[in-house]
Amino acid sequence: MDIPRIFNITESAHRIHNPFTPEKLATLGAALRLEPGTRVLDLGSGSGEMLCTWARDYGSSGVGIDMSQLFTEQAKLRAAELGVADRVEFIHGDAAGYVTAEKVGVAACVGATWIGGGVGGTIALLAKSLRAGGIILIGEPYWLQLPPTEAVAKGCRAGSIADFLLLPELLASFGKLDYDVVEMVLADQDSWDRYEAAKWLTMRRWLETNSDDAFAKEVRAELTAASERYATYTREYLGWGVFALMSR
Repeated sequence: MDIPRIFNITESAHRIHNPFTPEKLATLGAALRLEPGTRVLDLGSGSGEMLCTWARDYGSSGVGIDMSQLFTEQAKLRAAELGVADRVEFIHGDAAGYVTAEKVGVAACVGATWIGGGVGGTIALLAKSLRAGGIILIGEPYWLQLPPTEAVAKGCRAGSIADFLLLPELLASFGKLDYDVVEMVLADQDSWDRYEAAKWLTMRRWLETNSDDAFAKEVRAELTAASERYATYTREYLGWGVFALMSR
């Protein structure tokens, strides 16, 4: 079980696999007013930066599940590096349908709502692991402005314009699911740049040392197109944020 190889390559040097900087991740943890001992579930935990740094900074604990074998191993190394391996656990596996045996104070899916078949299904899945009065975290893209054509939406790596909502509509959609939005932290252009542009150097370095790899042609094509596509489409049209929800 693993994610497509292109992601394991392009994001192999990332600690955070979404358009957040370490500062924004810390801002989110502070905004949630995490108390020592809070248990956190993270579906699609990537390289574990959220669980590990929150355990270090706020005294939380928890478990993360991710399909990438590489990212899961990186998460375990990060936990050891920060001295929190006794408080956070990382599982290589499919997070779809995963429910904790012990209820958690925060249940998160930050940028991988395909796990539950979309936002609504992911919220319903996370709710199964959440204690009464707990907080659900959803990381999700939204349109900064509606793309003028379906081709522009596809340039943002969306399937169609209908895949995402404008921010006010996204916030309203949580209310329709009977949840209050109690906090949010949004990516900005700088944090988007850091997420996307870091991939380009990673790809170039990979190509320099793996030129004979059968996958090199695909990586080269991605590197050639990535910067122009990002500046033309994603940077202009796509936002991203983490939204904290509590059941009404």
